[in-house]
Amino acid sequence: MRKGFIISAIIALAVTFLLGWYASAWWYVATAAVAGLTVMGINDMIQTRHSIMRTYPVVGRMRYWMEALRPKMYQYFVESDIDGRPINRIDRSTIYQRAKQEMDTMPFGTQLDVYEEGYEWMSHSIAPKDFHKLNHNPRVTIGNKDCRQPYDASIFNVSAMSFGSLSSNAIEALNGGAKIGNFAHNTGEGGISPYHLKQGGDIIWQVGTGYFGCRDDEGNFSDEVFKQTVQKPEIKMIELKLSQGAKPGHGGILPAKKNTPEIAAIRHVKPGTTIYSPPYHSAFNNPKELVLFLHRMRELSGGKPVGFKLCIGRKSEFIGICKAMIDLDIYPDFITVDGGEGGTGAAPQEFSNHVGAPCSTASPSCITCSSALTSASISK
Repeated sequence: MRKGFIISAIIALAVTFLLGWYASAWWYVATAAVAGLTVMGINDMIQTRHSIMRTYPVVGRMRYWMEALRPKMYQYFVESDIDGRPINRIDRSTIYQRAKQEMDTMPFGTQLDVYEEGYEWMSHSIAPKDFHKLNHNPRVTIGNKDCRQPYDASIFNVSAMSFGSLSSNAIEALNGGAKIGNFAHNTGEGGISPYHLKQGGDIIWQVGTGYFGCRDDEGNFSDEVFKQTVQKPEIKMIELKLSQGAKPGHGGILPAKKNTPEIAAIRHVKPGTTIYSPPYHSAFNNPKELVLFLHRMRELSGGKPVGFKLCIGRKSEFIGICKAMIDLDIYPDFITVDGGEGGTGAAPQEFSNHVGAPCSTASPSCITCSSALTSASISK
């Protein structure tokens, strides 16, 4: 193939050049095109990154062109309005229409198969209330007997996404939206940046296994650094991340080339180095130590609500945490249950697709386990 390409290129260059010499100067355009393809083919033959292009110069590039076009062709010519995942075309159109303040009503009824296995719906009431008399700002007070600064949280808030994964503009936009909507913005485990504070929206500070923003030089949790940061008035709650649905039981890596001086200063790490977030916490080793650590964080924060986030795995492990709460009479102010369908830019494909219980399974399991333990404790 490679020898054939060289011979064909030489013949094509000679023929087009001669035609330009004897027939018409326009053939020189063809000569230039053939020369460009020849240079492209020689480059394909000497590169070592793509074996297909090396074996089939120029022609092999079609494979990558088609691969790049495939999602677009599939989306616009193959998928139906309800096939796309995780957001299908009907939902995307609704988002676009509402963002542009256009009419978003849907004529002719649903296109979904309501009798298909797995179809989900919300039960309605045949005695609805007057919309104008409803509470348009429903909130839940978070804070138990040990919490001295309870927080009235909105029922809708911004989920955890870190600065560094998102740009400064994105963080500012999310926090500004939280300010306008009077709800809270979860920082993600990447620490608190100036962009989280600039717009003045309420903040839920998430602390992960890397303890970014509250760690010492060895990567361990630092009481002093945590206490210094958590006093900021914008921080309303603290969420300790045990695991997340997108990659339960899996740590993370901040590559050295992404660890800029700005990100390093926010996360309290050395710039230009690869930073690892382990899959485990170094501040505690068992359920009782976890509960005591939550209490410690609450005291360091001055009594702000403290909870933990997890993707449910073995029920026995969650039961162990609940039992430790009862034995110590120390309780988190909230528990965030994450589902295996979550997304992240740092998850291996195997974890995203096959690890972690979905929300529909995890949440009832969590509630059942904690309710059963509480009932058993009361009965004793």
